[in-house]
Amino acid sequence: MTRPPGRPRSGIDDVVFAATLSTVHELGYAHATVDRIAAAAGVAKTTIYRRWPSKGALVADCLVHAFGPAPLEGAGKAEVIASAIRWAAGKIGEPGVGAAFAGVFSDAVSDPDLREVLSARLQDPYRRALQDVLDEPENRVLFLIDVVVGILLHRMGMTGEPMVEADVDALVEMVCGYFTQEG
Repeated sequence: MTRPPGRPRSGIDDVVFAATLSTVHELGYAHATVDRIAAAAGVAKTTIYRRWPSKGALVADCLVHAFGPAPLEGAGKAEVIASAIRWAAGKIGEPGVGAAFAGVFSDAVSDPDLREVLSARLQDPYRRALQDVLDEPENRVLFLIDVVVGILLHRMGMTGEPMVEADVDALVEMVCGYFTQEG
């Protein structure tokens, strides 16, 4: 039996995700259209739309792939939070990732379906993992995520650059001070 024509299905997602991040990095989120992403990936636009209903859904899955599982490491709460912040800052600083995150986040403000995708696919796995490791209630972990991601994306949006290491250190100190204080 011969294989059907075209690229094998396995690996297409990786190719499309790499093309998405490089296109966003090169052109910015707004100009990284599905047409341009498809061209950069060497696939038909229909190939992308068969897998993702919109650019936002594609970018959300691309971010899930780019971030992967959070390495929540450390002996205590402060070390776990510090490792999570440094990991998030590093990921957001990767070429295309911060711009893709900020762009899709901005689109989600007026798109409830995209907000649901971002919440379910991107935020919830990290929230659950942090809740388990930190033994904190959902509302407190969501606040931790809001503070950290909000600050990192704000910096990226205001400067076009990821947060420098000294500022990440200050963020770690500030956030750990708040989240590890008693009562």
